[in-house]
Amino acid sequence: MKLTILSTSDTHGYIFPTNYVEKGTTMPFGLTRAATVIHRESQTDGAVLTVDNGDFLEGSPLAYYVAKVEPEHDPKRLMAIYNLIPYDVGVLGNHEFNYGQEYLQSAVNEAKRDILCANILDENGDTEYGSPYKIYEKEGIRIGVLGLTTQAVYKWEKPTNISGLQFDSVVATARHYIPIIREQADVVVVCYHGGFERDLLTGKLTDIHAGENEAYTLLEQIPGIDALVTGHQHRKLATKIFDVPVTQPGSRGEDVGKITLNLQRLANGKVSVISSEAELIPTGDATLDSDMMAKSHRLDRDVDHWLDQPLGHINGSMTFNNAFKARIRETPYIEFVQKVQMASVGADISATALFNDEARGFENPITMRNIMTNYVYPNGVSLLEITGEDLRDALELTANYFIIENGQLAANPAYITPKRRQYNYDMYEGIDYVLNIANPVGSRVTKLMYHGQPVTDKMRLKIALNQYRAVGGGHYPMYNAQKIISESSGTMSELIADYLRDHPVIDATTNDNFHVINEPN
Repeated sequence: MKLTILSTSDTHGYIFPTNYVEKGTTMPFGLTRAATVIHRESQTDGAVLTVDNGDFLEGSPLAYYVAKVEPEHDPKRLMAIYNLIPYDVGVLGNHEFNYGQEYLQSAVNEAKRDILCANILDENGDTEYGSPYKIYEKEGIRIGVLGLTTQAVYKWEKPTNISGLQFDSVVATARHYIPIIREQADVVVVCYHGGFERDLLTGKLTDIHAGENEAYTLLEQIPGIDALVTGHQHRKLATKIFDVPVTQPGSRGEDVGKITLNLQRLANGKVSVISSEAELIPTGDATLDSDMMAKSHRLDRDVDHWLDQPLGHINGSMTFNNAFKARIRETPYIEFVQKVQMASVGADISATALFNDEARGFENPITMRNIMTNYVYPNGVSLLEITGEDLRDALELTANYFIIENGQLAANPAYITPKRRQYNYDMYEGIDYVLNIANPVGSRVTKLMYHGQPVTDKMRLKIALNQYRAVGGGHYPMYNAQKIISESSGTMSELIADYLRDHPVIDATTNDNFHVINEPN
């Protein structure tokens, strides 16, 4: 007897093998490649369980186009593509809430897979999306599957998008459900849109955001789990932890997770796992699924047409070649984004990030492709009232992105592994400041001026932040929902496009208002 568990996670609406930075690129990922691998690996002896482990509804320009640009604002076209893969199980990721609950519920209704979600509850404490678990019977094996989502959604998401919901700890939820499932099933599989909070070899705590990832504690404390599918961190993992096989298949469909359980029926009728294996199957060399390509061709064409629409022209250059250097000294691209944020909510201080190392700034003319591949998240902008002390604390925190390595400035590895978090380093506009990374923590902000005057702790300031940061996302406790005064009506991509329609020609400028240095005293 054998059970094979195949999974994707964090595909983020990347149907085609492209990151959309350049038109026509073919890259080693995408749902069209993953589909081919899943179909191939499903042709095996024994039972097969297929899983989408969350974060499928948001993340790519294509997913944004379906949600925000098409007049229907309906996920049907996207879900029709995902439904071409014979997934048995689907769980929700944190990004499923980015477009609001009505959009999410429509996607759930369209999904052919069973949505399992045990720890997202309504105001009465009942599960809100799908069932908490389901028992599947395949090849004479009863497979119990529990669906879980990182409880930290509420820490990041726009409050209106999660109104009426509560997010419970996955450990507490599993402690309740695993014995119930164990009574009904031969095999227990947990599908968790979350990752590991501890080093897998040493058990040392690696997370600084309590509750975001709980997979290590889950396996350490909850007996009776035969296999664990994880995600959220975009890591590539295939291993055993506490003798339980675990996978985490990266992102964008770059790998398919595969867990194999070899089973034996005992004389008493119960099933025992006699051996197990976890592996990742890269999709980069897989052919593109012909059925999926044919049925999504029109959507791909519509998205490309939209992405290539010119919106504005630049006097000068807003591109850059080195993302690390762009975080040390201001570029015209970052200054422009700050201007849009400040204009959208009437602030004169702003903070933004260079979200990943694929960003290269705006080409000339600026198109939606430039906007969507540089400002990759569908966040709006919030206006907050903060103190000078809050501002200084935030600058000290953002300075953590840098370390001194061999006498030179370098990126802190904690922002690279186990998950890339470059989006948690902010650059600021409307103030003049210097971060000296050679100084001890707590004294790295060596200059901080506002309108030519030193910033004092009690000074009241109004700042524009994206909505993720505004509620403290990224471990910024000095920012929270209680300090929000107002919010923009649209996402940043919409705000940038609107700004360019009002200012069709813009100048590439920078006031060079911040510096990150390494100058030992």
